[in-house]
Amino acid sequence: MRLMRSLFPPNPIKTPQTLFSSLRSLSLSSMAIPPPKSAIPSAAADNEAGLARRFWIKFRRESIFALFHPFSLCLASGNLKIESFRSYIAQDAHFLKAFAHAYELAEECADDDDAKIGISELRSAVLQELKMHNSFVQEWGLDAKDISISSAAVKYTEFLLATASGKVEGVKGPGKLATPFERTKVAAYTLGAMTPCMRLYAFIGKEFKALLDPKDSTHPYKKWIDNYSSESFQASAVQTEELLDKLSVSLTGEELDIIEKLYHQAMKLEIEFFSAQSLLQPTVVPLIKEHDSAKDRLMIFSDFDLTCTVVDSSAILAEIAIVTAPKPDQNQSEDQIRRMSSADLRNTWGLLSKQYTEEYEQCIESIIPTKRAEFVYNNLHKALEQLSEFEKKANNRVIESGVLKGLNIEDIKRAGERLILQDGCIDFFKKIIKSDNLNANVHVLSYCWCGDLIRSAFSSGGLHEPNVIANEFTFEESISTGKIVKKVESPIDKVQAFRDIIKSCQSDWKNLTIYIGDSVGDLLCLLEADIGIVIGSSSSLRRVGTQFGVSFVPLFPGLVKKQKECVEGRSSNWKGLTGILYTASSWADIHAFILGY
Repeated sequence: MRLMRSLFPPNPIKTPQTLFSSLRSLSLSSMAIPPPKSAIPSAAADNEAGLARRFWIKFRRESIFALFHPFSLCLASGNLKIESFRSYIAQDAHFLKAFAHAYELAEECADDDDAKIGISELRSAVLQELKMHNSFVQEWGLDAKDISISSAAVKYTEFLLATASGKVEGVKGPGKLATPFERTKVAAYTLGAMTPCMRLYAFIGKEFKALLDPKDSTHPYKKWIDNYSSESFQASAVQTEELLDKLSVSLTGEELDIIEKLYHQAMKLEIEFFSAQSLLQPTVVPLIKEHDSAKDRLMIFSDFDLTCTVVDSSAILAEIAIVTAPKPDQNQSEDQIRRMSSADLRNTWGLLSKQYTEEYEQCIESIIPTKRAEFVYNNLHKALEQLSEFEKKANNRVIESGVLKGLNIEDIKRAGERLILQDGCIDFFKKIIKSDNLNANVHVLSYCWCGDLIRSAFSSGGLHEPNVIANEFTFEESISTGKIVKKVESPIDKVQAFRDIIKSCQSDWKNLTIYIGDSVGDLLCLLEADIGIVIGSSSSLRRVGTQFGVSFVPLFPGLVKKQKECVEGRSSNWKGLTGILYTASSWADIHAFILGY
């Protein structure tokens, strides 16, 4: 059981100073629980960034869904069927004509000469982009005349042109009687609806370009990738964003909210546009595409602390213990569980922290090979047995110290309800569990001292179904005794719990297991699962894994490679113990890969 660990580096116990300063920052009045989730400002709302940048960060989820879309993946891998690309080019040409016209209308509305010039330049760039599409037609002999325009393309173009014409809910159109300010406002709204397309294609272009081998000129869509990753297109995307920022400077909060809604709507329309493309081939995403609920079972396993949460749960439990502890001069009745004072608790946490930190680093150093070894699972398992013994001894020290005595179960549950979870985590689990088309279950395996905290965190988000395997406090009349029912204390305990759950689910169904984790304690489970996904950036996990021959592959490039290997008539092959783990930067990556949009 890890005690406490900070995000960077992966130190299982925070040092006394950082521990208590971080804990105090989580207090709400006199209660040691985080403030309501709605009161926590999003990191995306950085007021120093421009409007366009803030929106791009806020709606990053949509950009990930677009990147991981099966159409995008096939295009990036180079095995997109030419028929599909031909249809896409026809749809996109139709869209670009409307896009250029929207720029034209925005230019007419803009009151600033510099803005007019900028918009005119962007319109010229779109017309050049249309010429590139015409070159595809000539180069490959494509005939787009017989291709009907999809309803998604029509919906998107109608949205753009309506916005550029001032047909936005609650907004006066730029007619003859409109004031210059009202017309400029419409120009800002138009840029708000157009900027997502520019930024998204610039983003996708760079992501695709990074996967191209500079020496390989055989990728059939290299010209397309080169265009959208080019410095000129990247500059156009930045110019669009700067114009949006400039035109929005004098707008009210209500008017900025309108732009935000237009921006978000455009992002969703981009994904719908991709979804409307014809795909005539097997794809590796979304993973559930091949799922047959009558034959298959999807088993999702996840760690909790810093995989699902923003803050380590042990810090919350420690804060409750410290803040609710009796004052040094406060008498405790004979029938109460005897507790340390808050000052003694702080000192004890400090000593435990110092000892754990030093011994943990020594243990890690002692089990890591000096040179990188070939991946042999049993060798790694044997090394982590040593770490497991260390974890159990450290855990016993915590229990014997008495620092976890006297916590009220209601305080713990309230803390769980306000525990801040990683963005997208709850939505992913909900969609897995509540889908009528999936035969799936979710299991949470955690070192957390108190399973009640985990269950409260999930139930506050409307999620009651996950099977939580964690340690449990023992209570006397709702007050913790300081003792723990030990279930998951170490990497060995975790992988045994993982195996036991799979064994208990054996039946006629074919299981596909996915494990999501962030620490050394998750390493064995990550490797035994059919698909192991590392979220976060734990340096100790990577250091230990790498030295034992484990390969960490970023999820999107890994899927592109899988797509290249995808063969007609053969299902994707996912199996554990290969020594390959995939890394994800967010739950949006995981959601996009497994469930799609």
